[in-house]
Amino acid sequence: MDIQCELCPRGCLIKPGQSGDCRIRVNLDGKLLAVTYGFPCSMHVDPVEKKPLFHFMPGTKTFSMATVGCTMHCKNCQNWEISQSPPHLVDAYQVSPEQLVQMAIRYECPSISYTYTDPAAYYEYALDCSIKAREAGLKNILVTAGYINRKPYRQLCRYTDAATIDVKAMSDKFYRDVCGSTLAPVLDTVVSTKEMGVELEVSNLVIPTLNDSDAMLTAFVRWVKENLGRDTPLHFLKFVPYYLMRNLPPTSEETMGRARDIAKAAGMEYVYVGNILNEQWTCTFCPGCGGELVRRHNMVMMENHLSAGKCPKCAKKIYGVWK
Repeated sequence: MDIQCELCPRGCLIKPGQSGDCRIRVNLDGKLLAVTYGFPCSMHVDPVEKKPLFHFMPGTKTFSMATVGCTMHCKNCQNWEISQSPPHLVDAYQVSPEQLVQMAIRYECPSISYTYTDPAAYYEYALDCSIKAREAGLKNILVTAGYINRKPYRQLCRYTDAATIDVKAMSDKFYRDVCGSTLAPVLDTVVSTKEMGVELEVSNLVIPTLNDSDAMLTAFVRWVKENLGRDTPLHFLKFVPYYLMRNLPPTSEETMGRARDIAKAAGMEYVYVGNILNEQWTCTFCPGCGGELVRRHNMVMMENHLSAGKCPKCAKKIYGVWK
C-alpha cells in the first residue's frame, strides 16, 4: 500500500519498501518510518553564535546534532555529504532523546541545536528530543531552511525557544533551480515562527549572479521588515563555493557591504554579515542611541554591555533573549 507523507510540501506518495524525497522516510510494511530516528550522524558543541544566533543567550554553548537527510537539495550545500546521502552510507551513533539530553547536560550546554542538515527532515526525532530537553530545563534551537508544512511545524514550535531560518532568495525560480523546492512554504514557516513567539533570526546567503542584485536584496529586506518587523536580526552570509556550485566565485566584501547598507537604509535595526572578519559587521548596536552593546570576534562574544536586555545608556529594550 502506498503511503502519503504529509511532513513537507512535496507530499511524497511512497511505495512499499521505498523512501520519500528526503531519503529517510520509508514505507515499511505499510507504516511510514523515519529510519534515522535515534541515529544522529553528527554531534558537536558549538558557540550559539555559530548558528547564527546573535540575540539568543549570547556567549553560551549549544549542543548541536543532526541526522542524515534534508527536505531540500541545494546545489551549494556545505553539508551535502550528510544532507544528500542515503542513511546506509553514513556512519551514525545510536542515541535516544533521553541520552541526547544527558549529553548536552554533561557538556554544560544550556541548549540543544537541531542543525547541520535540517530538522524538518528528522522531525519526529527533533520533536521528541525537544520535549525531553524542555522537561530537563534546556532550551531548543532550530536551524532550518523552513521547507515543512504548517501543522507539523507549529507543533514543533511549541517546544522551540529560538530559530534561525535561511531564506535563500525572494524568487520562486531560484528555489526551483537551486534548491529543488519552492518559496511560498518557506515564507509561511518564517511567519509561523514569529506568530508562535519563538525568538527568530533570519539569514540570507548572498550568491554572486544569482541573488545578489540590488532588486533581489531589497525585495528580501522589504519582506522581512513588513512581515516580521524591523527589529528582526538579519544575517547576510558570504557564499563560498561548495558541492555542485563550485563554478561561482566567493562573494566579494564589497557585495556583502552593499547588502548590509541596503538593509540599514531600509530601517532594519540589527544587520550582521557572516563569514567575513569584520568586527563592525558582527557587533550589536543600540538602534536608539547607537552605542555598542555586544562585541563579537569570529563568532565569539567578547563583551556584552546589556543590562536586563536593555541598552545601559538609553534603556531601550533590545529584541532577544539575553539571560
